[in-house]
Amino acid sequence: MTQQRVMEDVGMSNLQFPIRVLSGRDLQGQATVAHITVNARIVQAFEARWIDRFIQVLHRHQGVVGAGALQDQALDYLHELDARSVCVAYDFPYFIEKTTPVSQEKCLVRYRCAYELRVHALSREPTVIFRIEVPVVTTYPGSSREKPGGLFGQLSRISLEVMARRDIYPEDLVEMVDRHGLAPLYSYLTEDDQQHIIERIHAEDRNSVVVVDAIKQELARRRDIEWYAVRSANYGMLHSYSTMVGLEKSPWIPFSGYESGDI
Repeated sequence: MTQQRVMEDVGMSNLQFPIRVLSGRDLQGQATVAHITVNARIVQAFEARWIDRFIQVLHRHQGVVGAGALQDQALDYLHELDARSVCVAYDFPYFIEKTTPVSQEKCLVRYRCAYELRVHALSREPTVIFRIEVPVVTTYPGSSREKPGGLFGQLSRISLEVMARRDIYPEDLVEMVDRHGLAPLYSYLTEDDQQHIIERIHAEDRNSVVVVDAIKQELARRRDIEWYAVRSANYGMLHSYSTMVGLEKSPWIPFSGYESGDI
């Protein structure tokens, strides 16, 4: 009797695997450890050997991880598993060396990053989204120069998601968010650095809504970015919960409509 073909979802989750991820400062890529999840939809009965195939494909793609490399990897999964669709996620820490504002000290700051890709057998056109979370200081919305205590800050975790026509470096996105935030975050600050940042927080009003909108305006002007989402989770010191503000580009709008002279 012919075995009935059934739709199965197979995969592996939270596999820790050493990788080199695309870096704007190291042509060899930055060494890190990713948590990898792979899911595939197949039209056949499950067999234990599918798990071995996941690992085999992963080992064949040990070059520098970036959007282009992941697209090739997704197509390899489709072929190897004879799958109808494949979803792959890489979640990893990424470190960027930053210079403090006054003392010019060097320090490493950790950022949480992820690549997420999907591909379907019918289109065979993988989509890859890069996500990075960048913590910055923004103005607490309940503060004001005119109120007692004046302006004060809050921690905002800015999450950027981009789908681009070319590889995007994490450093470029962090630099953009730091530039629009009220103050960047560092892993080390001298007393002079701390005083400089405190004075800026008390002197300038830049809340998370303003920051998110400024980042959106910059992303919208980039023709190499097909889709983006910007979200800010805000942790005010007066509350035990976080607030959120965010936006994303509509997939039905191919470009934001800025005049070419503004690009």
